[in-house]
Amino acid sequence: MSTAAGVAVCVAAAERLGASLWTVRAPAPDAPPDVALLDVLDAAERRRAAALRRPAERALYVAAHGALRRLLGDRLGVPPAEVELTRLPCPGCGGPHGRPAVAGSAGDAVHFSLSHTAGLALVALAARPVGVDVERVPEPRLAEDAARSLHRAERAELALLSAGARPGAFARCWTRKEAYLKATGEGLSGDALRGHFLGTGVRPAGLPGWTVTDVEVPAGWAAACVVRDPVRVSGPGAPRGRRRVPCASTGSRGRR
Repeated sequence: MSTAAGVAVCVAAAERLGASLWTVRAPAPDAPPDVALLDVLDAAERRRAAALRRPAERALYVAAHGALRRLLGDRLGVPPAEVELTRLPCPGCGGPHGRPAVAGSAGDAVHFSLSHTAGLALVALAARPVGVDVERVPEPRLAEDAARSLHRAERAELALLSAGARPGAFARCWTRKEAYLKATGEGLSGDALRGHFLGTGVRPAGLPGWTVTDVEVPAGWAAACVVRDPVRVSGPGAPRGRRRVPCASTGSRGRR
């Protein structure tokens, strides 16, 4: 799948994990607005796009949400503009700010997650609850400050690394954690960040009942995908993570 105005969508071979993944590149800075993508957004999405002050952020928002709607429309067999989205109840308080979902019975058949930051977006579609996150690898000081929110064992792992290796390891851990909390609908909070151990190493720690996977993205970013397993797994045979999922570009114009 490719979209107009310099947006490139990459397809990842992740079906064996129970999810299909796509990355979306921001349009080139001098590209004209993609009216076709803007037209498929609903009123709330258009208001959100208009409220973004930076043109690059606005362009990526439109590209990512437009691509999501096209992918959902293809999966559901309806025009992208007619895909109705909602929020599920929060698993913590029951409020209407839980995981985003397709409204109605179609939401039981297709689940999705979307993350975008600094020129790159990641989209996932799955038959089960799914969460994705993509982040720029932060500067060392920001990584050090944010790492205080992690599980104590993750902080200990980071402390054993060289200063130059810590930002990348922190970004791996953070994207795994945020992807998991998006999949469950919990959302980010201090307790949630500290309460789940997903590790900072090259392989994620396992979570019973979930598949946690690092996703290959261009240098300078980190990304992860978490999908609920068909049958919850526990005990010594629980999976301890999966190898990274490759993402094959389909026309990024060489931009990173």
